[in-house]
Amino acid sequence: MREASGLPARAAGELLGGNQAQISHIESGRWGVSAERVRRLAAFYSATDAKLIDALCGMAEERAKGWWEEYRGVLPAGFLNIAELEHHARFLRAYQTLTVPGIFQTSDYARTIFAGRIPALPAKELNARIEHRMKRRVIFERTTPPLLEAIIHEAALHVLYGGRGAARDQLRFLLEVSEWPTVTVRVIPFTSEEFFGSAQTMLYAGGVVPQLDTVQLDSAYGSVFLDADAQLARYRSMYDALQRLTLGVHESRDVINRIAKEL
Repeated sequence: MREASGLPARAAGELLGGNQAQISHIESGRWGVSAERVRRLAAFYSATDAKLIDALCGMAEERAKGWWEEYRGVLPAGFLNIAELEHHARFLRAYQTLTVPGIFQTSDYARTIFAGRIPALPAKELNARIEHRMKRRVIFERTTPPLLEAIIHEAALHVLYGGRGAARDQLRFLLEVSEWPTVTVRVIPFTSEEFFGSAQTMLYAGGVVPQLDTVQLDSAYGSVFLDADAQLARYRSMYDALQRLTLGVHESRDVINRIAKEL
């Protein structure tokens, strides 16, 4: 909103009785900000999108009250950010090629994923990462849980992370979550004859208002979060293209069930 107004960070900082550094910390998410200050800044920027302003104020008022805060200083910031992103999302769209989506991983499966990190994690942090991953499923216990659509390439279903027993338990759990009221799981089969070279694993989170939509990508150095309009449009188009390659919901369950039985 500040950039759209053409005002420099210095002017916004002076409005709050501070300086440019204060606004930079707020805008980058390093410092919290009250709902009252959000409204003051929005008025200063001549912003008129009431739904966006109300959504930002609601998030500001909730800040530091989420379950993920107990992991601050224990886990990298990206872990807290993804939990908060999922908490605020109205819908989620996930695409995975080599693993089951993190939010649906069993503890044994997740342990194998995290244990493969180089350099190896200390035991305390390894356990904290697994615990945090399991807790992310709390969003489905809400009165109105978010809609989650997951596209998983069949390749991910065949990898024996943690051994045959752990992989089989993971597939059985994936079958279970696929029957949750707000969850849809679809599989891209090996027989698919199309390929999208730019289709990388991702999580698309739909915000309270479209302006707060965010894409989360995994990298070797942690999570990357994107929110520019052009970036969001690209990943929406990518996900729509991938949907056309998937099997139906029941066919996807049949594939998962068949692979689980073969293990």
